Amino acid sequence: MGIRRPAISTAVAAVLIGSLSVPIAAGTASAKGGATTVREDFDGDGYQDVAVAAPGAKVGGHAWAGYITVSYGSAHGLDRARTRVITQDTPGVPGVSGDNQAFGYAMVSRDLDGDGLTDLAVVARGYRPENNVSGSVIVLWGRKTGISGQGAVRVNAPANAQVGDDITAGDFKGDGHMDLFMRNGEDYDYHDVLYGPFRRDGVPAREQQVQVYSTDNFIDSTAAGDFNGDGIEDLASFYVYENHAEGGKLWLDTKGGLSTVPRRLASSSTTAVADFDQDGYADLATRIFPNGDTENEEDSGTVKIYYGSPSGPSQSRTQTVTQNTAGVPGVNEKGDHFGGRLSAGDVNGDGYPDLAVGVPGEAIDSKAKAGAVVLLKGSKGGLTGKGAQAFNQDTAGVPGVAESGDVFGGSVRLIDVTGDGKADLIAGAPGENLGSVVNGGGAWLLRGSASGVTASKSVALNPTDIGAPAAKALFGENLSGDNGPTVVIP
Repeated sequence: MGIRRPAISTAVAAVLIGSLSVPIAAGTASAKGGATTVREDFDGDGYQDVAVAAPGAKVGGHAWAGYITVSYGSAHGLDRARTRVITQDTPGVPGVSGDNQAFGYAMVSRDLDGDGLTDLAVVARGYRPENNVSGSVIVLWGRKTGISGQGAVRVNAPANAQVGDDITAGDFKGDGHMDLFMRNGEDYDYHDVLYGPFRRDGVPAREQQVQVYSTDNFIDSTAAGDFNGDGIEDLASFYVYENHAEGGKLWLDTKGGLSTVPRRLASSSTTAVADFDQDGYADLATRIFPNGDTENEEDSGTVKIYYGSPSGPSQSRTQTVTQNTAGVPGVNEKGDHFGGRLSAGDVNGDGYPDLAVGVPGEAIDSKAKAGAVVLLKGSKGGLTGKGAQAFNQDTAGVPGVAESGDVFGGSVRLIDVTGDGKADLIAGAPGENLGSVVNGGGAWLLRGSASGVTASKSVALNPTDIGAPAAKALFGENLSGDNGPTVVIP
């Protein structure tokens, strides 16, 4: 079963993992003021946690049923022994696993009910005949004992709805409660803003419908951040139609909620948001489409940063970074897809957020599409190539070896798992083969340090480690924190 969404953006799986036909769209990012708003602590122990999706996995005999795992942070890193697998067959989770459900199609981590614990909203893209609904948003509530299916609920959706597309979180009215923006109805022209706090039955405090489309196009990616420095998060949405970029829109927010009169923005693909120069305005990092072509498989990749200003993302104060930029490791090569995934966080603890750049198409020696991650450092002047770092599976200290089609960097996340005030790098490689298991996938933790990311004490996690379904699972294709890819079911 498919959905009305084009094969767009970096198309990591389709373009880079040759044996798959699973286009992946860009995800979302969020920041408020000078720091990211995401605090991903599901059990409230002070250490941030990580959810990893395996949306391609077979569960209970059902192809593309999907599952997620939740791993808990500690001073020693991620604890494999405390990694929990959750499917739609887990007690308490609404629904059941089924063909093409793709549980883990997208994930957003926020404190939705205001109890101080991070909750996880998980999108499943399967059809539900009981209400003629395509897709579900299922909230797994944060608990002191950790996330489970206990008390999980579906976010309310009307009949005949398409649910969960373009899900993005932010405080869009500045009241301290997290809100969700997403497709939640039958009409393709409209999305809903579901304002928090959410009740434990999944009902938001109120809803606002926003007309997001004015032509026959589709949202490719979104970003939330306080781009104009007024203390309220704004929303940026970017559009495509077929293989053409269709520009973007900036929805400035007020204390009454999301504006319904957007400003025009340039086209972009993946996004990340942070105040890289610490001037009080959130900055927008994007990957741009070359010549507006969203399906250019030979694109080397270009990242463009729009620095925040009193009027929002500046169109005059911008920065362009490629692998040919001074200080950035590597060189521009066809099909690298530099910027295929983006995530922001302060890796070295200097107060300036840094930017992790996925390069999932990077060849390592003769190994095509093995993949890599580049770290760009933040500074008073913004992001810089000075001191930039690059990592792949052949980097000394990183578990495993680089192989063709691994797509290391197919997802990235900067988050402080060890609680030392320095963001650690989580990198997914959904194309990783696990022995004879094809495209089982994996995820790696590389620690942050005063000098940047270090491979010392890095660890890997994959489905076979935790006894989860592995064959074609695409484990690591999506990471929590709402910056992950979105699978289009073939």
